[in-house]
Amino acid sequence: MAEDLTRHDPYEATLGRCIAMLERVSDIDGDRAPRLGNADLSWTYCPEHDWVASFRIGTLWLSYQTTGNTYFQDRARVRDSYYDKLLVTPDWHDHDLGFLFSLSAVADYRLTTNPVARERALGGARLLASRFVENGGYILAWDERVAFDNSEKGEAWSRFVKGRMIADTMQNLALLYWAADQEGDPRFAEIATRHARSAAQYLLREDGTSFHTFAFDPATGAPVGGATHQGFSNASCWSRGQAWLIHGFAQTYALSGETFSLDAARKVAGKFEELMGDDLVPVWDFDAPREGEVIVDSSAGAVAAAGYLLLASLVEGEERKRWRATGLRLLDGLLQRCDLTGRTDAQGFLDEGAANVPKGRARNMLPYGDYYFMEALMRATGHHRFFW
Repeated sequence: MAEDLTRHDPYEATLGRCIAMLERVSDIDGDRAPRLGNADLSWTYCPEHDWVASFRIGTLWLSYQTTGNTYFQDRARVRDSYYDKLLVTPDWHDHDLGFLFSLSAVADYRLTTNPVARERALGGARLLASRFVENGGYILAWDERVAFDNSEKGEAWSRFVKGRMIADTMQNLALLYWAADQEGDPRFAEIATRHARSAAQYLLREDGTSFHTFAFDPATGAPVGGATHQGFSNASCWSRGQAWLIHGFAQTYALSGETFSLDAARKVAGKFEELMGDDLVPVWDFDAPREGEVIVDSSAGAVAAAGYLLLASLVEGEERKRWRATGLRLLDGLLQRCDLTGRTDAQGFLDEGAANVPKGRARNMLPYGDYYFMEALMRATGHHRFFW
C-alpha cells in the first residue's frame, strides 16, 4: 500500500508533518467536516451540507495511500452516511458534486475496491451529468431554488444563477471521466469534454486571464457574458479561479487527451505566472488594489502549485522544467509564509487562505487549501496516484 518516495526535502518532511497532524487532530473533528479556520487555529465546521465537505476526507485518503495506516481509512469513512443523504437531497446538488464524491467515494474505491463506495460515486456522477445543459454545452453551476448561503436568498440570486457556468467546475469533471470508464458509457466523458470546451471558449479571456463565471441565455444558449462571484470585479482575475483552471484543464487533458485542454492549461498557467511576479503567495485577486495590507490566498497558491506540477508531468523538455519550477516556487512561498504544519496548536496546514474577501472571509485556514497543499507536496516528492 505504501509508496516509495524519492527524497525531496523539505517537501517530504512537510508531507510527513501533514500526516502526523492529521493523526493528531482527526479525532477532534469527529464526524464533522472543517469549513473555515478560526483565529486560534481551530476549525469552524460545516453545517449539515457544504461544498467543502470532502477536502479533509481527501487528505485522510491521501494519508492512507501514503502510509497504509488503517486509522486514516477508518477516519475517512466516518461521514459515509452524509454522502448517502447527499444523493437524495436535491437542494444540495450543484457543480461541486465532483469535489464531494471524487475525494470520498472514488478515493475509497480506488484504494480499497469497496463496492458500496463505487455505487455511491456513480450516483454522484449521474447527478453531475444531469446538470448538463445541451443548449449551450455547459454544466449548470447552481439551481435557482437553492441559495449559496443565507445572505444570498432572493431575486438577485435567482437572476444571477440562471444559465451560469463557473470556473470551479473544471475541478469536478474527473468524476465524469471516472464514471465513463467504470460504466463503459461514453456519455459521461462527452459531457465533461463539452463543458471543458465551453469553459475554454468563454471563461478564458484573450489575454489569458479568466472570468470566474459566465452566463448563457437559458432559452437560446446564446452567450451573455462573464461575471465574478467571489472576485474583486466582473473584469478582474480572481486568483483561485485562475488556479482552478490551471489544474482543471491539465486534469482534463490527462483524462481525455484533448489538445484544446492542454492549450488552455498552458494559456492560464502562463498568465498566472506572469501576474504572480515576485510574490511568494498569490494575492486574492490579481486586479484588487494593493494599498495597505495586501490580502493573499494560500489556497490559490496550493491549487496552482498542484496544477503546475500536474501540467509538468504531461509535457516534456524545457516546458516540463518551466512548469515544475513554477509549481515548486509556489510551494516554497507557502512554506515560507503560510506553513502551520510544525505548530502543535494548529489543526490545519496553511494560514492566510482567502475564502471570500468581499464577504470578509480572509486570513483563515481552509480545507481545500490543505488538500491541494498536500497533493502538491506529494506531486513534488514523486507520487503519481491521485483520485482525479
